Amino acid sequence: MSDSQPVPGERIPRGAYERRLRALQVELVAMQDWVINTGYRLVVLFEGRDTAGKGGTIQRITQTLRPRWCRTVALAAPTERERTQWYFQRYVEHLPAAGEIVLFDRSWYNRAGVERVMGFCTPAEHRQFLLQAPVFETMLIESGIRVVKYWLSISAEGQLQRFKDRAKDPAKRWKLSDMDLAARTHWYDYSRAKDEMFAHTDTPISPWYVVEADDKRAARINLITHLLGQVPYRGDRPKPLKLPPLQADDGYHRPPMAAYRHVPDIADRLR
Repeated sequence: MSDSQPVPGERIPRGAYERRLRALQVELVAMQDWVINTGYRLVVLFEGRDTAGKGGTIQRITQTLRPRWCRTVALAAPTERERTQWYFQRYVEHLPAAGEIVLFDRSWYNRAGVERVMGFCTPAEHRQFLLQAPVFETMLIESGIRVVKYWLSISAEGQLQRFKDRAKDPAKRWKLSDMDLAARTHWYDYSRAKDEMFAHTDTPISPWYVVEADDKRAARINLITHLLGQVPYRGDRPKPLKLPPLQADDGYHRPPMAAYRHVPDIADRLR
């Protein structure tokens, strides 16, 4: 389905969404346990239009996982030094070791998207990237790293509505940068850049998976379900946990409450 076409159908009801998401998050915990115990290495790339829901989907994935073994990488613009490095170099240091999951909130594909459209790289650098990216990913996969690539697709109408929602919400206003707003005036430039990127980097060994994202809830459910299917974990559940008894009272006396500095109970006003 084209990025310019809205996704049909009604939005998933919140109750059904939350129940399914909870079940999937339990599966993610089981999957992570398997990844840790087997030394599996997993890289997941999240790309797509601005406002397509990459960050929110990543948050739902990581919400119940152990942060020591699962981390999100969202790199800022390269420094002057990094601009002189091999393009993929600053991403390599974030790749997973044994038992780790790394989620890239945008990735080396910046060069095929925003850098290409906004003129932050030269045509020669862009051509070189399109040739090198499949080779780079093949090297990762052949070294034992599982690479999964998602493109979150949103219609022009859906993006406009989310821009408006963010503009009205003070807690989300920071998400609207000048670069985000430029996505509107370069809508078809980004479409052409994405098509060219897919033509060169959607390979049998490292394919792209498109997620329709006008309905955020559906997108999260669909993506997480698909991701779980990309990892060969067995889905074992932990054994029931029996809590030990509280230590027997040995005469401990707690200091008076006045001896401590307490945070004011402002929340009491809400009761």
